[in-house]
Amino acid sequence: MKPPAPPARLRLLTRPDCGLCEEFAAAYHALARRQPLPALELTDVDSDARLARRWGLKIPVLLLDETLICHTRLDATELSRLLRL
Repeated sequence: MKPPAPPARLRLLTRPDCGLCEEFAAAYHALARRQPLPALELTDVDSDARLARRWGLKIPVLLLDETLICHTRLDATELSRLLRL
């Protein structure tokens, strides 16, 4: 029997005092109240030089493991498709 896959890591790349990041997180949490979603891990993009180089000013960025789901605004359709909800 195949072992279960590890849970997906869902991360929102943000910066302090980022209004778009706050709006994105609020939209995610509003969606999570309507349907089951994984916990959202917030990551300061500037805390990791690799992430800062990769994403720069494109934040907020929502990643499923290392796969881009969307940036700037929450794409609930793409999120559901990737999570197979």
